[in-house]
Amino acid sequence: MNLSIIIPALNEEKNIEAAIDSTLIALEDFKISGEIIVINDGSTDNTGLLVEKKKKQFPSMIITISHQKPQGIGSSFWDGVDNASGDTVVMFPGDNENDPKEILRYYWLMNHVDLVIPFIFNKEIRPMSRRILSSLYSLIIRISFSLCLNYTNGTILCRRSILEKLEHRSKGFFLQTDILVRLIKKGYLFAEVPHRLSPREEGSSKAIEFSSFICLVKEYLCLLMDYYFRRNYLFKKESIIKNSITFIRKNEKK
Repeated sequence: MNLSIIIPALNEEKNIEAAIDSTLIALEDFKISGEIIVINDGSTDNTGLLVEKKKKQFPSMIITISHQKPQGIGSSFWDGVDNASGDTVVMFPGDNENDPKEILRYYWLMNHVDLVIPFIFNKEIRPMSRRILSSLYSLIIRISFSLCLNYTNGTILCRRSILEKLEHRSKGFFLQTDILVRLIKKGYLFAEVPHRLSPREEGSSKAIEFSSFICLVKEYLCLLMDYYFRRNYLFKKESIIKNSITFIRKNEKK
């Protein structure tokens, strides 16, 4: 079992080196075999140059993909999935807000489930306005899809083979929630784990920009339509793939 870590980065010259370094350290600390796929999403600063510098230092571990124009975090994530070789995939944003050690400490749970879902336990690190928005968002998801998760927008560990079989690929910041609803409602096994968030050192989050909000609403409505009007086709339990842990565990002989 090995891991592919996808790092999308748009104008993150102040954070990207630290994001890559912290990821390399976490892989070594937890004895995980893996690769880092950095997606330079049309950056106009020195992000691309700094990533190439890191790639020269670690040519066997770092893969780079460049977009001429920004395509969004969702497109960057799926480009990473399509170029990944690992059995498991996780995404860490290039802003270095997520400490890789906080999720990679649970990597070996992937021997037992197909999804590892983190929830933030130090919410006080974020501004009150961000916490209120996050709580409201979680409430809407719970009510809309009868999904009782603590948090649906974090750095999930997911089996690559089941991602590749998804019928829909969300392109915006609704990405992680979309994946979770679709896969959990199909019946894939998951584990929720506590996750500590680090303070963002430079810049501001792009997740709360107006354009990101509009894209999120569109993707939410798309999932809502799929869930309530195409449910028998898209969410049937029989669609669980055979090389998933869920399928293996369900068919284990007593």
